[in-house]
Amino acid sequence: MRESNSSIEMPRDLDPIVYLLASRRNGTLYLGVTSNLMQRIAQHRSGGFGGFTSEHNVKMLVWFEQHGTMEHAILREKQIKKWRRAWKLGGVDKFKLGFILLGRGVSAEISLRSP
Repeated sequence: MRESNSSIEMPRDLDPIVYLLASRRNGTLYLGVTSNLMQRIAQHRSGGFGGFTSEHNVKMLVWFEQHGTMEHAILREKQIKKWRRAWKLGGVDKFKLGFILLGRGVSAEISLRSP
């Protein structure tokens, strides 16, 4: 007899990522979670979602962090959303990426830690 598992497992082909977009340096920020970063960024840049990112022209990827499960990625997103804006910007600036490299489409695997 099989044991019932109350938690729902996500398929392993997902690549759970928390990401941060900006409209420009020190501009409007948007924090999100996705299982396909390249596709999601393309959607934001094309305006396919409408809503906040379209209204505020938030299209530049400035930071991302990969996670083992979607559940962990969602928890991390919720944690970061509670941070002050200065902490978020400070984390991006600390790694000297964001507005220089990722905004032009270059990928990097980095980790942002709460100050």
